[in-house]
Amino acid sequence: MSFLKPDPPQPPDPIRTAAGATATNVGTAVANQQMNNINQITPQGALTYSQTGTFNWTDPTTGSTYNIPLTTATQSLSPDQQNLQSLGMQSQTNLAGLASQQSGQLQNMLATPFSPAWNTPGAGGMDWLWSTPQAQTGYADVGGQQRSLGNYGQQQGAFGDAGDITRTYGPSDNFSADRSRVEEALYGRIDPKLQQDRQALETRLQDQGIRYGSTAYNQAMDDWNRQSTDARLAVTAAGGQEQQRMMEMAAQRAGFQNAAQQQAYTQALGRGTFANQAQAQQFQEMLNAGTFANQAQSQDYQQAALRGQFANSAAAQNMARMQMLYGAQNQQRAQSLAEQYAQRNQPINEISALMSGSQVKDPSFVPTGRENIATTDYAGLVNNRFNQDLQNYQTQSNNANQLIGGLFGAIAGAGRGVASDRRVKEDIDKVGTIFAAGPDDAKELPIYEYKYKGKFDDGQRHVGPMAQDVEKIDKEAVFTKKGVKHIKPTRLGSILKVA
Repeated sequence: MSFLKPDPPQPPDPIRTAAGATATNVGTAVANQQMNNINQITPQGALTYSQTGTFNWTDPTTGSTYNIPLTTATQSLSPDQQNLQSLGMQSQTNLAGLASQQSGQLQNMLATPFSPAWNTPGAGGMDWLWSTPQAQTGYADVGGQQRSLGNYGQQQGAFGDAGDITRTYGPSDNFSADRSRVEEALYGRIDPKLQQDRQALETRLQDQGIRYGSTAYNQAMDDWNRQSTDARLAVTAAGGQEQQRMMEMAAQRAGFQNAAQQQAYTQALGRGTFANQAQAQQFQEMLNAGTFANQAQSQDYQQAALRGQFANSAAAQNMARMQMLYGAQNQQRAQSLAEQYAQRNQPINEISALMSGSQVKDPSFVPTGRENIATTDYAGLVNNRFNQDLQNYQTQSNNANQLIGGLFGAIAGAGRGVASDRRVKEDIDKVGTIFAAGPDDAKELPIYEYKYKGKFDDGQRHVGPMAQDVEKIDKEAVFTKKGVKHIKPTRLGSILKVA
């Protein structure tokens, strides 16, 4: 596996893509037309297709010209059907003459306006339907629904001031001033004594012949300084104890105040809870009264609705009865008029029949299967190929960049050199290679994933080359330190090559 960085793919030319797609579509359309122009021969006749010319069409996008064939469909009768066609035309001519003679007899009949017979039944009257009772649209007043419960008091949202919680229990400096006073008082007592002791020590050292700055002198003075420091630390500890005592007293006072505030809060909370329970009880009682009133109103409403439904059912029954009578009357009249119109139209129908004559049966052709060649999505194929090439390029570029970036980051983070000797590594897995600018400019540098062992182990896995492999390409890029081969970061960067 090599992490050579690839060249990006060239995007497709839209004009060439459009030209290819248009040419594919035109060719497919012409092939589909030729496939579906199937000649047919039946006992009644024939249907044939023939090319009778072409026309040129120019694509406005690409300027390409396409020669499109023109097809003509021809339908012809068989000899027997053609003979029947000729005889039918002669028969129609004879019947048309006979109809011309008979049409003169219709002049007198058509000159007289049509008038229904005197005994034709009359049509049903609309007053029959208007006489039915009207539907009931109201229920009468059943009372208003109760929508409010009256004033039952506001819920108690607060229960008095229980006092503030004590959040501090002493001065803002936590009794540091008191501590300082204690320390100053103690220092005032021990400082003169310490100075006297120092002078006595220096005098004694001089009497003993120990010179200033000698080893014995410095050791004696160090002992005295430690004693002086211990005395001062004791003063500081005493000041801290005094400060702690005062802070504990202040904390006890603050705790007492907070306990009193908590008791006041509990009592105020009890009063508020009692008030809210009384308000909730009053609300429930008024809610029950409102519910009872609404149930009574709902019962009145249902009874009024039942009365209205009964009245509407009776009105609908009367309406259906009148509609049946109305329809029967109109049906009887329509039948009588139809008989009279039939007597008047019969002579006209006879002449129309004479004029229509017999017809030659048209040839019936078998439906042929419509075969279509699917149009190739040329532009889609070109774009899909480009997208695939672009994705592969991005994936390869990302892999190469991640590997090279991690490699340079690991080497750069090592400062003056990184221990990359194969002998100090374990769990070694080869993950790929990169091209290296060696003497022949054609070598590949293997890259591994590994972890260090022994004193070099940092608990992590690393990615990088082996010093032995780098040494084969550039000996100056590797140096040995305490028997372990190291890679020089500056030299390694010069031999890596990313195309």
